[in-house]
This record gives sequence, structure tokens and C-alpha cells, in this order.
Amino acid sequence: MPNTFEHTISGLLQKRRDMLTEAERLRDRLAEIRNDLQALDRTLGMLGHKGDLDAMMPRQKRQVIFGRGELVRAILDELREADKPLRSRELAQALIALRGEDPRDQRYISDLTRRISKALLPLRAAGRIKTAKDQHGNVLWKVG
Repeated sequence: MPNTFEHTISGLLQKRRDMLTEAERLRDRLAEIRNDLQALDRTLGMLGHKGDLDAMMPRQKRQVIFGRGELVRAILDELREADKPLRSRELAQALIALRGEDPRDQRYISDLTRRISKALLPLRAAGRIKTAKDQHGNVLWKVG
């Protein structure tokens, strides 16, 4: 029986190539804009501008990923179910898998890892969470 999806597969592969090409083009354009901004900032400095350039950034809409208290509850649930202490990165990967999000998004994993670490510090101060260090010096979290 011949493969009836050859045309569909070919079309999807072409679309994937087109999307990767566009992503690379956008990445290059973003790098150009960053370079142009740095050049403008240097020029403004040389001309004597003393203002805070970062304060002039356009306000961006805040993307809410977790509702109030949702992140802490999810972290505590993961730690309670774990059979061993977990690193912040392992917690981030578990939460991403739990929410059905893309586990290949390294930037999102890094951002979530930082947020998890910050969310756990007050819990540690309150005695609800305990920490230990592994052989590499990474902080391991467990329910206290």
C-alpha cells in the first residue's frame, strides 16, 4: 500500500523550513536593532545626555503565568510528591510538564527556575521548606 501522506509530509516539511528561516531572519533583525540602540545610547552620551535611558523604555503588558499563590502551591505539591529533594531547575521542568507547556523552551525554564528560587526563599525563612546542597553545590529543596 503506497504512503498516502507523502504530499502532506512534504508540505509540512516545507512549512517547517520556512518557519525556521523566518525565525533566523527575526533573530538577525533583533540583533541589528540592539546594535543600533547601543550606538544611539553611546551617541546620546557623547552629546551630553544625562537622563536615564532605561526609564524611557515603552511599557510592556505584564504576562501573568501563575495566579496569586498558584506557583507556591504547585511547588509545594511537587515537593510533597517527590521521593528526594529537588533542585529549582527540576521543579521548573516538573511544573512545565504538568502544565503541558514546551519543555524545550530553555529561556522559559531559566526564567521559571529563577522565579521558583525566589518564591521558595520566604518559605525557607518561615521554616516550611528546608534546603541542602548536593555534591556540586546546587541547592536542593524539600518540605520541612
